[in-house]
Amino acid sequence: TSISDFMDMVETEHGSTDFPTGSYQQTAAQNSVPLIGFAQAGVGGFFDDGGFPVGQGWEEISPPTGASENAYALKVSGDSMMPLYREGDIIIVDPTAQVRKGDRVVAKTREGEVFAKTLERKTSKVIELLSLNPEHDTLKFAPDDLEWLARIIWASQ
Repeated sequence: TSISDFMDMVETEHGSTDFPTGSYQQTAAQNSVPLIGFAQAGVGGFFDDGGFPVGQGWEEISPPTGASENAYALKVSGDSMMPLYREGDIIIVDPTAQVRKGDRVVAKTREGEVFAKTLERKTSKVIELLSLNPEHDTLKFAPDDLEWLARIIWASQ
């Protein structure tokens, strides 16, 4: 289809090229999510025990996916998540999404460290997180050592 044919399909009854009701552009603006820096994510008081952001005044972004109302965005800082995530990339995290082996996740330890990893194994006795950066070791935690674990559902690249 040519661009002009496509634009003809998008036009409304009045000849306008505004997006029709229910289109992505309109729904994305209504489904904004809070944007939090990784440095802020590690500081106490920014998340509840379930991994949900608390408080108000966050910068917000419109996610390009159908994120749930519980989702939030984290801005990557540093190079510990290279080569997959670079400094400045945005990842959308959903703490209510089911986490399975092989999922990319964000975890927060009881000590306040926040990092992105790949879930290698999760049992009642151990959670094993594979580093995205091959220069970093795989980490093993007792389930009680992690404050929360949330699935990454989207990333800007």
